[in-house]
Amino acid sequence: MPLALPPREPSLILDDKGRELLIRAEQNLSRLDLAGQMVPSVEWFVYAFVRKEAVVSSQIEGTQATLIDLLAHEAEPAKQTTNDVLEVCNYLDALAYCRREMKRPKGVPLSMRLLHEAHRRLMKGVRGTNKLPGEVRRTQHWVGGTRPGNATYVPPPPEQVPALLGDLEKFLHAESELHPLVRAGLVHVQFESIHPYLDGNGRMGRLLVTLLLEHWGLLEEPLLYLSLFLKQHRDQYYHLLTQVRRDGDWEAWTNFFLEGVATIAEEAAQGAHQLYALVTGDRERVLSSRAASVMALRLLEQLPRHPIVTIPEVVKLLSTTKPTASKAVAVLEALSILKETTGRKRDRTFSYHRYLDRLRAGTGPV
Repeated sequence: MPLALPPREPSLILDDKGRELLIRAEQNLSRLDLAGQMVPSVEWFVYAFVRKEAVVSSQIEGTQATLIDLLAHEAEPAKQTTNDVLEVCNYLDALAYCRREMKRPKGVPLSMRLLHEAHRRLMKGVRGTNKLPGEVRRTQHWVGGTRPGNATYVPPPPEQVPALLGDLEKFLHAESELHPLVRAGLVHVQFESIHPYLDGNGRMGRLLVTLLLEHWGLLEEPLLYLSLFLKQHRDQYYHLLTQVRRDGDWEAWTNFFLEGVATIAEEAAQGAHQLYALVTGDRERVLSSRAASVMALRLLEQLPRHPIVTIPEVVKLLSTTKPTASKAVAVLEALSILKETTGRKRDRTFSYHRYLDRLRAGTGPV
């Protein structure tokens, strides 16, 4: 049975390391938030970092789609794609839905009702679509093994799940002396321990952290791709979840969680500055080129949100003709800003390769 929140027996007491990690995590999150506010186009980074989080969170659960797979699908959605890519697309849809609802004056607030709808979207048309999407499980479930007797973890029986979720929802909105970052880590453990769905619990638990950072005002935009840290330390991630359930070791988990937030927030802030510097430098190269054109510059401005493009897509992005779009692509290709990736003479695809190289670190298949 999951331990009650906030932790009382034993209670959560941050040690010196935990307090230092909390300060570092809070400072790095503030720097990341500031980095997002200082650049003219925070949408670039929201687009990129949300996709990075979606890909990596899905990979933790065994999905093999890469960031390049996802972006290629978005560039040519009409082409047949894999179920793995669709799973990542569903994650993006679920997150976008939650953020819209939380911002609408009369939208659904952060609640189990919101998460149930997000789960329904997460599981739509992919593996697990027959496992009660959007509904709390009605049967006993287990993690690992072939039966509860040899399972790695056996979550609470289904009849206890509604009450446990109700308590968790109350904790989300109750006054607390705990720092919101600490609370977010506790909520993640509790959600994973309740394991309310038959499938998709891991992705939903990590999506919940993203929502909480925004809900509690720690980030204005979802710029933290924490799943990368959890993927890189996956064995420790699962071990510490088990320690909380078995021994009530909230401190070790909390230190790990705070270290992850601090590490990824620092990396994301540096990444945002590097990506913006790259785009700024490329803009100067276009402007100083003898072949510069208004359309080439307009295309460059679109690339951070469309880092893989085709000529038909450029036609749509620039609302122009195919010859004009082709000329704009040719200018950026000549400057080595765009790179043709298919080797074909027809139906070619171009990538903003240096931008992608910086962005996709850590997003290869597991």
